[in-house]
Amino acid sequence: MSDLLIELFSEEIPARMQARARADLQKLVTDGLVEAGLTYAHAAAFSTPRRLTLALEGLSTESRAVREERKGPSVSAPAQAVEGFLRATGLTLDQLEKRADKKGEVYFAVIEKPGRKAPDIIAEVLEGVIRTFPWPKSMRWGNGSLRWVRPLHSILCILSDEGGTEVVPLTVDGITSGNTTRGHRFLSPGAFVVNNFEDYAAKLKRAHVILDSAEREDAIRAEAQTLAFAAGMELVEDPGLLAEVAGLVEWPVPLMGRIADDFLGLPAEVLQTSMKEHQKFFSTHNPKTGRIEGFVTVANTVTADHGETILKGNQKVLAARLSDAKFFWENDLRVAKAGMAEWAEGLKAVTFHNKLGSQADRIARIAALAREIAPMVGADPDLAERAAKLAKLDLRSAMVGEFPELQGLMGMYYARAAGEPDAVANAARDHYSPLGPSDAVPTDPVSVSVALADKIDTLTGFWAIDEKPTGSKDPFALRRAALGVLRLVLGNGVQSTLCKLMGQSLFQSRKFAVYADVPFGKPYDRPDNVDGPRTLTQFLETALAFDDASANGNELFVRFDAEKTCDVQLAEKAKSLVLTEAKGLASDLLSFLHDRLKVFLKDQGIRHDVIDACLAMPGNDDLTLLVKRATALQATLQTEDGANLVQGYKRASNILTQAEQKDGVEYSFGADLKFAETDEERALFAALDTAEKTITPAMAQEDFATAMQAMAGLRAPIDAFFTATQINTDNPIVRRNRLNLLHRIRMICLSVADLTKLDG
Repeated sequence: MSDLLIELFSEEIPARMQARARADLQKLVTDGLVEAGLTYAHAAAFSTPRRLTLALEGLSTESRAVREERKGPSVSAPAQAVEGFLRATGLTLDQLEKRADKKGEVYFAVIEKPGRKAPDIIAEVLEGVIRTFPWPKSMRWGNGSLRWVRPLHSILCILSDEGGTEVVPLTVDGITSGNTTRGHRFLSPGAFVVNNFEDYAAKLKRAHVILDSAEREDAIRAEAQTLAFAAGMELVEDPGLLAEVAGLVEWPVPLMGRIADDFLGLPAEVLQTSMKEHQKFFSTHNPKTGRIEGFVTVANTVTADHGETILKGNQKVLAARLSDAKFFWENDLRVAKAGMAEWAEGLKAVTFHNKLGSQADRIARIAALAREIAPMVGADPDLAERAAKLAKLDLRSAMVGEFPELQGLMGMYYARAAGEPDAVANAARDHYSPLGPSDAVPTDPVSVSVALADKIDTLTGFWAIDEKPTGSKDPFALRRAALGVLRLVLGNGVQSTLCKLMGQSLFQSRKFAVYADVPFGKPYDRPDNVDGPRTLTQFLETALAFDDASANGNELFVRFDAEKTCDVQLAEKAKSLVLTEAKGLASDLLSFLHDRLKVFLKDQGIRHDVIDACLAMPGNDDLTLLVKRATALQATLQTEDGANLVQGYKRASNILTQAEQKDGVEYSFGADLKFAETDEERALFAALDTAEKTITPAMAQEDFATAMQAMAGLRAPIDAFFTATQINTDNPIVRRNRLNLLHRIRMICLSVADLTKLDG
């Protein structure tokens, strides 16, 4: 067994590509070696800004010999078939064997591949990996044809064992493999020989290169925290920035600096974002004031003045960057204090989607919807509408233009500067949330109103113009919006009929979609004796102005344009189209939400058949009630009575269904206690009466747990009834009465959940 060490040494590799490159190098090389017949015990990949490294332990010294037999065509087969078989096997006709088969003689190819030495296989695999490496972006340089992320300088490829070290001979585009590498570009630029991985890692460290990116991250974090503590501050943790900076330096040297007093009045998020995005600085805050007052920059070298010159240059650049931010902030505050009307006007010229109008149009839709949602979540409708009208105005601010990731957050600051209530300002900050599965869910009623309205408008808008997700494609992030709706509704216990909300939103969105297909304000010559709108736009608003609807008015526009009138018959047809399309779109969108809900609940341990049993019940557009029902049903089924009751219900339902099919009648006219013959039968009547007295009010109060507990209590009397009683007795009156009793069992159980959807 041998150990393999590979290093691909180049100019600086972008930090964002290094993690993927490490994984790709390890997978491509190890897959290639294994496919060629070699085995290994352990593999590890590393990266620095100038190198990709792969170390393999326990690599076999050669591949095994392989003998393969392939059955070919019949000896009497056409020549073309035989020639194709020869091409596939790489043999000649005289090398084939003839063997007897059930259908006569056939050709057999015996292919023997001798074992190959590891160096030959490694060279072949590594050359292929280098030439086809999947960089997101690559370049050519000089006169060569090789493409690499940055110019490739050298290839280190050695095999080592107890007997010593050998170089695996390999040449790629004029670059010949060897056993040397280089250290830090400035601190240790000379080349040196390495013998194995341990020797390689130790010599690199002496040459001011930390090979392991995780070790570089730990070193940066520890030293940055120490520097911040010594200055009386705390480091602001940022794992993403830490990983990026670790990919920019081979020998990290953190340096501590302070922000000039002129800029301390900027919002903390502005300071942090500016330093992170522009200069890759870590922020430090004063624990006493909570302000961002300092930064940590990470140099890639050691200087005689202990980084003083580097720090001075960085602070000079930082001052220029923060001067820009301060300018943006002060100008934005001026607009905010004036009421932000300038930004509201500007959003009229910003297209949200060519079929859904401008951002200003979208804000108007969201504001109207937020007002409708507000009472459902305990919010003030006026505040919800006001918050929705202001929440997106920061999109026109200079600060968000420079740092788009601050949208919403800056809206909060500007709303406060404009004198708006905290609930309105916080809604501007929170209305995009939740953005992902780990993002916090807003809980303030006004914020919930606007966040829900924003996401519902997104979904209904793109549903209205038929831009739904397909397969893995979701360019408008509609799955994320749907999950956001689910988390907002369930996280805040919102009880509402989504179909009504979506219908209202669909109507507003569909109007814009139809407008996009016709000219606005197109005039026509209306006869003096005909009352009606004078333009297509007026026609749409007149004919389709129904609160719970949306429509595709294209056909109506054609008729309107031809007849130059809007008669009663045309308006009635418009209403019919509106209602039909709204119902179809809302139903389709609700199914999409249900699909997302299934995934969400499965992640929380709710069985898929339990979800289906609850989705089949009326009112399934109230997601909070739907989840309460599913949770209660799951808990009931986990009890012995609940699980056995399902079997009893299915037995009753099957017997009843078979009898109804056989007799051609429906047994649903009420069972009568006076026809009961057995004690178990009379006990079941009493148990059903008791259960109904509990289940009916519990369901009315949406107390699913109590209702299902009462339902599960029927398990024992139902089991006793089936044990002691023959349903299909010879007495037709008693038989009919017992079948009606089974119908009563079925209806009581189905009033809680559709148990037919349960497995088993």
